Amino acid sequence: MHDLICLIKGCQARVYAPAGTHSICREHFLNYLTWRRRRGPQMFMKYAGMTMEERDPYVAEWANTIRVEEAPTASAPKT
Repeated sequence: MHDLICLIKGCQARVYAPAGTHSICREHFLNYLTWRRRRGPQMFMKYAGMTMEERDPYVAEWANTIRVEEAPTASAPKT
């Protein structure tokens, strides 16, 4: 997790977790988990056995589903 900002374009939130060889913020990490869960239980088993480099295509596929206006910012007010 050497990246300083979230992988998602336009998101300036602090990194929270790895996503392949990149890093994502907490909000996007939770979104990524939900996306993987919707792909079925076999996705978690398969993903757990992959290297970070092997995970990158899945991260890229998920990242394409994120709209830029959904990206959180570091200065967003907490509710």
